[in-house]
Amino acid sequence: MLLEAVSFAARAHRGQFRKDKETPFATHPFRTCMVLRHVFGVADEEVLAAAVLHDTIEDTVHDRDDLTEHFGEKVAGWVSLLSKDKRLAESTREAAYIRQVTEAPAPVKLIKLADIYDNLADMAAIPSAKARAKTLKRVKMYLDGFAGCRNDPALAQPLREIRRLMAHTR
Repeated sequence: MLLEAVSFAARAHRGQFRKDKETPFATHPFRTCMVLRHVFGVADEEVLAAAVLHDTIEDTVHDRDDLTEHFGEKVAGWVSLLSKDKRLAESTREAAYIRQVTEAPAPVKLIKLADIYDNLADMAAIPSAKARAKTLKRVKMYLDGFAGCRNDPALAQPLREIRRLMAHTR
């Protein structure tokens, strides 16, 4: 399943690039999966597949039905929870998304934390100081949303790792 998810994500994100306009976007979901596995210690193949696919609904032509067909309802549901509702006004979209992710099942929270970790780790590649500041502001907003989850034992180590990384990302 994980290898199929990697191939699916690579095809889905073809032609997309990170903020440096050089790095293929697909490196981000792949790294998010690697953070989840090697930094946070998650080995569940469905969770890792959802991590690789976490931006697919939000940033490609694929929808939840496509993911359900290829990866099952559980993975598609998790990816759906990791996707912002672009039908909402931008002014309310982020707050709704943070609520959605922080109230989601543990696998979704872990994937989001791995996503945050990778975005922090990739900050040096963002060429604009303004864009880096915007990314850091968004990361802090997400972490504030996770404040109520600090006592969750499954999230303690990932939150520590993110705080450690943030200390070096100033």
